[in-house]
Amino acid sequence: MAAQAFEEIAETFEFLDDWEDRYRHVIELGRAMPPLDAAVKVPATKVEGCASQVWLLPRIEGQGPQARFDFAGESDAMIVRGLIAVLHALYSGLSVAEVLQVDAAAELGRLGLTEHLSQQRSNGVRAMVERIRLLASQTAAA
Repeated sequence: MAAQAFEEIAETFEFLDDWEDRYRHVIELGRAMPPLDAAVKVPATKVEGCASQVWLLPRIEGQGPQARFDFAGESDAMIVRGLIAVLHALYSGLSVAEVLQVDAAAELGRLGLTEHLSQQRSNGVRAMVERIRLLASQTAAA
């Protein structure tokens, strides 16, 4: 279960045969994301466990399991910024209950990311997914 925006990325990846083209596409997705205001780049929004600087700012509408999940994010590394855009496409617009049901590893595996990211980048993606799941579970329980 993934948001429609993620399905569109998956379809684009099917047409891009070469991993270098996919890599460039991920970077372009990151470039299209608006930057975060410096005021929200604080320890509370920083994701630990990433080799790069990463901040995720939750934007959740409503309360409880049916609250709508969204977030903004930024990184100092372009590929990581692109990975944030991919995660944004995967999760944004889902209810927090749906966010908790997403198998991020399987969905990202559909893109071939698991085979083409360095161990450090893979760890960073896992840390971002864990933060997203934590934010969703806190909202679902409220």
